[in-house]
Amino acid sequence: MGMCATYRYLNDENLKELKSYYEIEDNISEEIEDSYEEVELSLDIDKMWDVLHFVFTGGRCLEPIKNAPLSEAVVGGHSISDGAEFMAYTEKPKIKEIVFALDCFDMTKALEKFSIKECKTADLYPNIWDDEEEVGEIKEEIMDCFQGMKEFYHNILEANGNVLITIC
Repeated sequence: MGMCATYRYLNDENLKELKSYYEIEDNISEEIEDSYEEVELSLDIDKMWDVLHFVFTGGRCLEPIKNAPLSEAVVGGHSISDGAEFMAYTEKPKIKEIVFALDCFDMTKALEKFSIKECKTADLYPNIWDDEEEVGEIKEEIMDCFQGMKEFYHNILEANGNVLITIC
């Protein structure tokens, strides 16, 4: 099956519960806390999370790169160690930066320079970097994931929400 990335809307109350469970200091103000509503937003980019991070940043995504909105778009701003799966969250104040960074990123230009050999050298997940004939399909899948991610984060910004990311 493999390791798939899923992104979900997280309201302030659920974020507070998550932080409490993992004993993370919570800085959500009471004023904001009362303003949540339940929204169903999610994105599944399947196995392309590592290569998407690589295209955005030039590096693997073992940990989020601090103050790098494109890195945070893929792997969140705050990781939570759970052992069995990777979990992270991004709080709503960062969402606007992520949306701006995604809107400004020229994926078409990035894919012109895309190299399967670089992906293989970087040992990116999933291990599909042996077949040069598949590069067109891989580029198309990366573009689809990018477009889905842009739409998802725009929707999160509009809903004034936080994001929970799981990779398992």
